[in-house]
Amino acid sequence: MAAESKSRAGALRLWRNARLATMAESSAGLGVVERGAVAAHDGRIVYAGAESEVPPAFAQGEIIDCEGRWITPGLIDCHTHLVHAGNRANEFEMRLAGATYEEVARAGGGIVSSVKSLRAASEDDLVAQALPRLDALMAEGVTTVEIKSGYGLDLDNERKSLRAARQLGNERPVTVRTTCLAAHALPPEAKGDKDAFIDLVAKTILPGVAAEGLADAVDGFCEGIAFSPEQMSRVFDKARALGLPVKLHADQLSNLHGAELAARYGALSADHLEYTDEAGALAMARAGTVATILPGAYYFIRETKKPPIGLFRQHGVRMAVATDNNPGTSPLTSLLLTMNMAATLFGMTVDECLAGVTREAARALGLLDGTGTLEVGKSADLAIWDIERPAELVYRMGFNPLHARIWRGQ
Repeated sequence: MAAESKSRAGALRLWRNARLATMAESSAGLGVVERGAVAAHDGRIVYAGAESEVPPAFAQGEIIDCEGRWITPGLIDCHTHLVHAGNRANEFEMRLAGATYEEVARAGGGIVSSVKSLRAASEDDLVAQALPRLDALMAEGVTTVEIKSGYGLDLDNERKSLRAARQLGNERPVTVRTTCLAAHALPPEAKGDKDAFIDLVAKTILPGVAAEGLADAVDGFCEGIAFSPEQMSRVFDKARALGLPVKLHADQLSNLHGAELAARYGALSADHLEYTDEAGALAMARAGTVATILPGAYYFIRETKKPPIGLFRQHGVRMAVATDNNPGTSPLTSLLLTMNMAATLFGMTVDECLAGVTREAARALGLLDGTGTLEVGKSADLAIWDIERPAELVYRMGFNPLHARIWRGQ
């Protein structure tokens, strides 16, 4: 597989003798093609299907023999907080010793700890610390990653976080989508005044970030320990005025009807969703809002309330799966392990898990027109696997069968 990395950009390439999981919506299940091939030119897929039907012109370029391996779309991690400084392993030890959330917070822990660390770090520091986390994801076939801010909580530091996230996409061959999560928590200088801080987010932070083109979307944390639905509505109204799509951390610890709020604003996704009820599921289905399932946080904080996977299935809500990589509640950098967690903890099927880290993850980022499936016209983002069947990608723990990762045909 080393041959393709040495070839000039824009070359015509054909990966043959492969088994495909196209993930195309028009196909049943995984869209399996047993004797398949994928051709790419100028970084785009120009053919994906049976090898016997490859147009002769597409066999004139470089040919790579996959030797019967499986090809899936490149994986997509559609919910991460990858840019952060330091870690919170000390809090993990405190909780293991029986400390409560309040005791951890009084000791200077929680999101405020990450805010302090990020504010003290330079943009270069943030990039350097995030690169190993990004590399771990890419080593498992990730070709697109969403990165949220939310540990800056003022204009300068939110911009610093988002610039660092953008820089990661310059440092590595990966597609980075950035999300402004300024409405994540209350910074110390706000002195408990949530409404005043939401004013700062809506009137200063979001316009400042948008003016520099640093965000592809706007997110927020709708929860009792964070912000109310009414406060989040003010943030979303401003995002809409700035022409930015929205996402929402919703119904993670209680049911504030965040899923319905997200749906009302036509959100790309609502994420976590452990406490979402049937009304929320119905609203999401009608709005086309993706449910992003985050088993890493559920596992790490020892949650017992599972997201309503059955309701999402019943009402046709699309489900994505993501790591939620963050220093406090999901220090997880394996999308393969995340799929295993989604299956084992929540009962998601193999097909749902694989769609959740490809097609539906692309949908959750508003990118489905350009990636997430093996279809003509989409980016040639591929993952090539040493497996006998796709279920292995969900079944194994701590084992990486990636043979090659292709991003934009390279």
